[in-house]
Amino acid sequence: MKIRDKILVVEDEQSISGSISAILSSAGYDSLVARSGEEAITMVTSHCPDLVLLDLGLPDKDGMEVLKSIRQWSSLPVVIVSARSHEREKVEALDSGADDYITKPFGSSELLARIRTALRHTRTTLGNSQIAQSGKFTVGDLTIDYDKHQVLMHGENTKLTVNEYKIVALLGKYAGKVLTYDFIIRELWGPKAKNDNQILRVNMANIRRKIEPTPGHPQYIFTEVGVGYRMREDEEN
Repeated sequence: MKIRDKILVVEDEQSISGSISAILSSAGYDSLVARSGEEAITMVTSHCPDLVLLDLGLPDKDGMEVLKSIRQWSSLPVVIVSARSHEREKVEALDSGADDYITKPFGSSELLARIRTALRHTRTTLGNSQIAQSGKFTVGDLTIDYDKHQVLMHGENTKLTVNEYKIVALLGKYAGKVLTYDFIIRELWGPKAKNDNQILRVNMANIRRKIEPTPGHPQYIFTEVGVGYRMREDEEN
């Protein structure tokens, strides 16, 4: 199964959202559509998209409010897509945490280029030079391919589910650091997600069956009892 980037299109005009969704689909992305600010915030927390395309002129609230709400808890890439072309509004959006700003009307090639750039930046902000330079994290026989959304063992796809991949990908970005259960749940399922560690334990048991060569003796993902999980760094044995 190929895991595709999921993009949330926040746009109240159906003709525009339909056009953008068609462009995304043809480029290999999955898309969701929200037609109001409240719906957008709900879908960000419930669907955990990989990127948001956000219009500023929404029927219930200004898109800037949506952006600021997302930035209270998430570094999820947000690209503003708006008819507002005044420099002041662009500066305000970028200063409030938007990753990019594209003015309507726009070409499909420009839109896709902005999306690729914003997604690429999500792997370069943590200071992990290996991921930033190659789009991959490798330790031992394990490789996380962030571009293809795959985890490989000995070069073979381990066929993780979407949630399993997201857990491993997050741990890889912070390799060597302990990520608490609450942090992982919040990053993957949003701030309103139930802090149920059992969900993580079930996913982790499945992950280990697929990537750990010796049951009961982890070589890649270690449990810090009562705290969370840690991905092995390259220099660790």
